[in-house]
This record gives sequence, C-alpha cells and structure tokens, in this order.
Amino acid sequence: MQPVKAIIEGNPNGQAALPLAIQHHTVSGRLACAVHAHVTKAGTPEPQHRSAIGCSWRAVYTADALDRHVFLAKYTRQPRNEGSDRDMADIKPIPNSAEGDAGTPTKGQNEKLVIAASSLGTVFEWYDFFLYGLLATYISAQFFSGVNETTGFIFALGAFAAGFAVRPFGALVFGRIGDMVGRKNTFLVTMGLMGLATFAVGLLPSYATIGVAAPIILIGLRLLQGLAMGGEYGGAATYVAEHAPEGKRGLYTSWIQTTATMGLFAALLIVIGTRTLLGEEVFKAWGWRVPFLVSIILLAVSMWIRMQLNESPVYQKMKDEGKTSKAPLTEAFAKWGNLKWVIIVLFGAVAGQAVVWYTGQFYALFFLEKMLKVDGASTNILIAIALIIGTPGFVFFGWLSDKIGRKPIILVGCALAALTYFPTFHALTKAANPALAQAQASAPIKVVVNDADCSVQFDPVGRNKFDTKSCDIAKSFLAKSGVSYTKVDAPAGTVASIKIGTETLVAPDPNMVTGADKKAAITAYQDSVKAALDKAGYPSKADPATMNKPLVIAILVYLVLLVTAVYGPIAALLVEIFPSRIRYTSMSLPYHIGNGWFGGFLPTTAFAMVAATGDIYYGLWYPVLIAGLSAVVGLFFLPETFKRRLDE
Repeated sequence: MQPVKAIIEGNPNGQAALPLAIQHHTVSGRLACAVHAHVTKAGTPEPQHRSAIGCSWRAVYTADALDRHVFLAKYTRQPRNEGSDRDMADIKPIPNSAEGDAGTPTKGQNEKLVIAASSLGTVFEWYDFFLYGLLATYISAQFFSGVNETTGFIFALGAFAAGFAVRPFGALVFGRIGDMVGRKNTFLVTMGLMGLATFAVGLLPSYATIGVAAPIILIGLRLLQGLAMGGEYGGAATYVAEHAPEGKRGLYTSWIQTTATMGLFAALLIVIGTRTLLGEEVFKAWGWRVPFLVSIILLAVSMWIRMQLNESPVYQKMKDEGKTSKAPLTEAFAKWGNLKWVIIVLFGAVAGQAVVWYTGQFYALFFLEKMLKVDGASTNILIAIALIIGTPGFVFFGWLSDKIGRKPIILVGCALAALTYFPTFHALTKAANPALAQAQASAPIKVVVNDADCSVQFDPVGRNKFDTKSCDIAKSFLAKSGVSYTKVDAPAGTVASIKIGTETLVAPDPNMVTGADKKAAITAYQDSVKAALDKAGYPSKADPATMNKPLVIAILVYLVLLVTAVYGPIAALLVEIFPSRIRYTSMSLPYHIGNGWFGGFLPTTAFAMVAATGDIYYGLWYPVLIAGLSAVVGLFFLPETFKRRLDE
C-alpha cells in the first residue's frame, strides 16, 4: 500500500498542541485506518493510535523550508486488535529532498543557488564600492587638482566616505521596502543603482575639463552608491539566513561576509592587471577609468544570476499569511522593545566590527602607501596576498559561531584589536620601511612652536597655502613629506623651528618677509629641511630590497584574521536578534551606521588626526577606542543568539 501524506500548514511553535488527522481510504471509500497525532512545542509529533478496522502504522515527520509539517503514514492491513499500541513504530525525520511538496526544489540545489547568487551579486557591489578607495590617489589628482596635495588626498578620502555617510539612509529606504515588498526585488534594485553609478564614474570628465562640476558630480555618484549599498547587505544577509537550516546559519551567512573581501580582492586584481598592461603613466592619465568601465559587464552577469532566485521562504510564508509589516520603520525604531536591541547591537558589536574591518583592510593599505611610502603597485600586491591567505577565516569563524556562539568570537576579536593595534603597526613600519623606522629612532623630529602660532593642517576650502605663520610653514612641509614628529611647546612669540636629530632649522617668519621674498625663503627652507631629512636617513620612499616582505604579509594576515573574527559571525547575529516581519529594516540600520559612519569615516578621520598631530600612529586611537567600547558594551549587554529560531 502506498504511503499517504498529510500536511499541516502553519507553525506550531508556541501552541500547546496542534492536532493532526491522517486517514487512508480504500478505493471503495471504506475507512482502512485513521491515525491521530499531536505536534508538541518541541516540534515532535506524539502519535495516538486509533483504529476503526485495525492496522499497524509508522508516522514519519519532517519540517520543510516553509515550516509546513509533513507526516507520512505507511499502512499495512492487520487483524483488528483494539486498544493495542504494540504495532506502532517510532517516528523518524526524513530529508526534504526525499519526499517533499510538489514543485518545491531540492533543498541542496536551492541552498547552493541561494548562497552563490547572493554572494556573487554582493561581491560585485563591493567591487564597485571599493574601486574608489583603491584609486583615491588618482581620483584626487583628477578631480581635486585645484587644492594642495595633503588636502586633496583628504578630500578624496572624504568623497569616499560620502558614500558611507548616506548608507544608513539607504538602509531605512530599502529596508522598509524589503520588509513590505520582498527581499529579492529590493536587492535587484540596489544592484542596478550601484552598477550604473560606478560605470558613470569611469565616464566623468576631470576637474581640468569641467572645473568644479567634476568633484560635485563625483560626490553625487558616491552618494547614490552609498544609498544602494545601504539596501544591499541587509537584503542579501537576510535572504541567505532565511534559507539556512538550523545550526548552520553562521556557516551559510559567512559566505556573504566573504563578499566584501572578495570584492576588494577582485578590485585589486583588476587594478593591478590594468596597471601592468597599460603601464604606470598611461594608467595615471586615463587607465584608472578602465576598472570602473568594466563594471558594466559584471553588472549584467550579476543581475542575470540574481534573477534566477525566488523569494525568501520565510518572507513568502509571512506574505501568504498576511503577516508582513505595514509600518516597519515604526515597529523597528518607535517601539523601545526593538529599539533597545538596535542600540545594543550597534555599540556592543557592529561599531567595533566596523573599525576593525576598515583598519585591517583599508587603513593598512593607506598606511603602507602614504605613511610608509611603499609604492602603490607593491602595496596592492601585498594586501592581495594577505586577503588570499586570510579570507577562509570568514567561513571558519562563521562555522565556529554555530558551535560556540556569535558573541565570544566577535568580542574577542574587538578586544585583541584594541590591545594589539599599536604594536602591530609599529612592527609593520619596521618590516615595510626599516630605514624609516631606524631614522625615527635615531633622529626623532621635533617641532618647537607656540600653539597660538599654529593652524589645523586641514583646509576644507582647499585654498590655504599654510604660509602665514611660521608654525604652519614648518608643519605643512612635514605633513606633505609624510614623516612623524612630536611638538615641543615654546613661549609666545617664538619663531617655529624643526629639530632633526641634533640639527635645528628655524622657519621663515612671515612677519619679516613678504611677497616674492617670502616665497623664496619658504622654498629655501623646504630644501634645507629635505636635505636634513636625507642626511638623517629619512627615505623618500620605501626600498623594496630592504623590505621584509614575508613579515609584512604575516602582519597583514593577522590584521585580516581579526577582520574575519569580528565580521564572519556578524550577519547571523544581526538576523537572529530581530523578528522576521521587520528584520530587513532592523538589522540594516545598525549595520550601516556602524559600517557607514564608524567604519567608513575611519580613513578620513584617522589621517586628519595624523595631519593635526604629526604622529603617524595617532590615527590608531580611533579604532582602538571604538573596538574597546564594543568589547565592554557587548560583554555586559549583548545577548547570545546562535540557538534562536528565525520564526520565533
């Protein structure tokens, strides 16, 4: 006799019992067997034997991706023996792929498609986003050529950060749409916006061609990218998590976590390949546009892949039952019961994760190139090698979080970062540019000034030449040279001077020289400071022959592993802590405030701190303090979530 299948729609969790009746009729319609069972809160069916004629039976239980509880009853005719339960067999789970609902795709195939499509699409979006950061030096020259070099680079980083500034607003806009309309369609829109904005950067005329309109349009495109990025991550993470089986959510979502690094790695490969193929001069002139233009091909491929997906099963079930949120923003942020978790997650996990991420992958890159004077091509290659070695850590820590929890892995990563960043970056200096490290130790630079005679070494207008005060003349040249120095207080009225080892060089006094004489005096002073730096052993650039490349790679791998520890489990944590009906909105905002503001502004803020103080390590205080804050707040307030069900 063939098995008979009965399906109960709905989720029994939270109910005392959900009755199930399975009846098998003969061809003539005569009742052959009736079985009654209950589904307990634990999801275990408790069969109770009832026999109209007499039968032995076996009930088999499974729950598919839509939480429809499926029982298969196999019947064999037996002599009637009322009141006897001795023929009842035990109940065992069966895989969904064995006997599921008609039209439901095989689970294994479905999961692979979900992870591959979500991950590849998100890799493309991160590729788009990170191209700008990698090419900040070239973009500075093309679109901010009307300002001084230091300010232009900070402006370029600021335009990079502009994309991060609007990410929380993108999270609100697209998170709301994702909770009301669906996960799939929302992140199709975000991908299209991101790809077209990136392609447009490759076509944008430079400052020399259209003047101030160039940087304005550039920042506008960055803002559009940021809005799209604000809606992408939450959708992809939620989509994958809502397909993942219980006990494997950390592992499955960790593939989404690799996408940021894979996107950065893909951008590095294309930048390195284009540079090598065209040559440095051509790349500097127009070749930097090629990686942006190539993105239109990647957009087409990624959109096609994403189009193959169906809607998230959890969302589809809510939609079918009419349980989707009508006002996700109000439910997520106007009710303290949910808002408190948004705040705790932000300060107890995401803020720390964000600064560790951007320090390990972006600040390290900028530090090598701008502070340690390693050439751009070598910097990109070193970072790429570290990413290849360290990226499997995302999947490892995601898998580990399914075993021991999300919280301990994230908080240990934040704590290690806060405790080890300063010695790590000092070690990086010694390994990447030993001549610079030696010069800093043997001939430290001191600027003897009175604070009243100094300006902040950052000009938001971009027109300050820093030549009206002796302090500015001294500090601006050192900032441009990228060397570290300490400040020594001097009495009011003292003309600033630079002390390099035992040699002291007094800056020109703008009160004593003016016009052409002042310009000549400043030029002569800068030449003398440069000669003194050369004499003290300060290199103009890192020497590849003396660089300890294996040690540099090892240090960079350590920084990447810290990234994987904090970032690998974060998607699973965010998905699990918020309810399904407002999950997209709730998780997206703290994630993008953390990564968009705390993380995205890190390079700009850190380098502005360095420019203001003269200490090339001073910018590290920013990630150290934020990571330390998250470790403490998370320890006391962040809940553990790895055993939670997504439908609870």
